[in-house]
Amino acid sequence: MNSIFLQIIYFSIGLFAGFTSGMFGIGGGSIRTPLLYIAGLPLRTAYAINFFVIPFSSFIGAFSHRRNIVKNMFVWIIIAGVLGEILGAFHVGIIPVRFLAIIYVILCFLVSFGIFGDKIFPFFTKKIQPNKRNFAIASFIVSYITGLRGGSGGQVFPALFKTLGLETRQAIATSLVVSIFTAFGAIPVYWARGDMILFPAISVLIGSMAGARIGSLFSLKTKPIWLEIGLAFLIMLLAISVLIKGVFNL
Repeated sequence: MNSIFLQIIYFSIGLFAGFTSGMFGIGGGSIRTPLLYIAGLPLRTAYAINFFVIPFSSFIGAFSHRRNIVKNMFVWIIIAGVLGEILGAFHVGIIPVRFLAIIYVILCFLVSFGIFGDKIFPFFTKKIQPNKRNFAIASFIVSYITGLRGGSGGQVFPALFKTLGLETRQAIATSLVVSIFTAFGAIPVYWARGDMILFPAISVLIGSMAGARIGSLFSLKTKPIWLEIGLAFLIMLLAISVLIKGVFNL
């Protein structure tokens, strides 16, 4: 296939994943990684490129959402998330794919319902305390699980933070900031293994940064309820795709 055409494909993948990242606060990896794999890149290379792109695209989104960042929480979330991410990157391939897929799907559905927890289970959600300990523990667990499958945790962080008591825009903004640092935890591991291919990575990076800026501008003008619905739908859709691929090998 023509190399220029391939670079256009990589750019388009980055643009789409970046848009969803900026719009909903997700890392974009659940979209970027499978599309890069379908485009013909080795799976570990797709993982590596995803991690390479996340800090830059997430920074663009975080800058756009900067007024909504919960500053008194994100340091603890980052420390725990980076540790979980590094551990997950080293353990890639150790835990069976089917078992990991099931765990990930259960987690996605729990946090998706948690987005609307204040409406479905108001009594229960009022008891959840948005404190540093709860955020740190949740960040470590999510980063480790998603790190095992080449993600930064950003796929789940927005819904998780909403479940733990943040407002929708705060959850999106804080997720974008945390994703910047959790991705850095895995990049050296993939780089040292030689999984990174530079030119596709640059094309995806440029597309992702442009998409993240566009998505962030749309997000700031969208009502929170629609962001919640879109985020929950996207997470469950991605979870189902993981389940189909990981359990049924389709």
